[in-house]
Amino acid sequence: MKRSERLVDMTKYLMERPHTLIALPFFAKRYGAAKSSISEDLAILKHTLASNQDGVLETVAGAAGGVRYIPFLGQKHAEKYLSDLSSRIEDPSRILAGGFVYLSDILGNTQDLRRIGELIATRYAYEDVDAVMTVETKGIALAQAVARYLNVPFVTARKRSKVTEGATVSVNYISSSLSRVSKMELPTRALEKGSKVLIVDDFMKGGGTLTGMEELVKEFDGTIAGVCVLCEADFDKEKLINNYLSLVKISKIDTEKKLILAEPGNFLDETDFDRF
Repeated sequence: MKRSERLVDMTKYLMERPHTLIALPFFAKRYGAAKSSISEDLAILKHTLASNQDGVLETVAGAAGGVRYIPFLGQKHAEKYLSDLSSRIEDPSRILAGGFVYLSDILGNTQDLRRIGELIATRYAYEDVDAVMTVETKGIALAQAVARYLNVPFVTARKRSKVTEGATVSVNYISSSLSRVSKMELPTRALEKGSKVLIVDDFMKGGGTLTGMEELVKEFDGTIAGVCVLCEADFDKEKLINNYLSLVKISKIDTEKKLILAEPGNFLDETDFDRF
């Protein structure tokens, strides 16, 4: 196999298995090449990914070492995407009753989900996340995208249990209205005890749903790796949660004037892009 062919296949193999340590002898056997040639190939990949800010190729020395691909989106890419996303969200036709915003087209767009998944996975790349959690239904695609780039399972809390999921653990939480108690549930077999969980959701008003998921994680003796939302409504209501990241912050919705004001959230400020 020519070097150009090896590089294409090697890149595809690594990107399909993010955060997975691959031993160098595996590639040497796969391509019938010397370890020195494989090392040179990996050096080319590492330089190219770093130059384009499209990922990190991390090498681990020693007999049990190897190489792994860590999805990473550089700061310039992140700033450009979130600026563009904020502009799209400012479309007044997105205004819904109750101070909500229509996001289904974004959450149904594979290219948006890819970028959002990469962004959130960049921030939590070294947080040893065991699982990604969301609540039905709009957050499911988002959680799946993030979990794919972190290479961990994702679990979905539901507002009503299903017979196909067996025994569940349930908690009560304050809904987005900040005045109504609701319930969410998670199957006992969905999450390992003591897991470190990243909580994601599509839209946050008061943060009650997020605190509900935090309580669910505690019921499984787990810890919170972080909380991240696609959009936060930064107006009107007092938040029930303090420590969270948002990709987009909506500062104003005026239903009469058909106006939405949106800008990148605190995600950019709270992500250390220089560590990669």
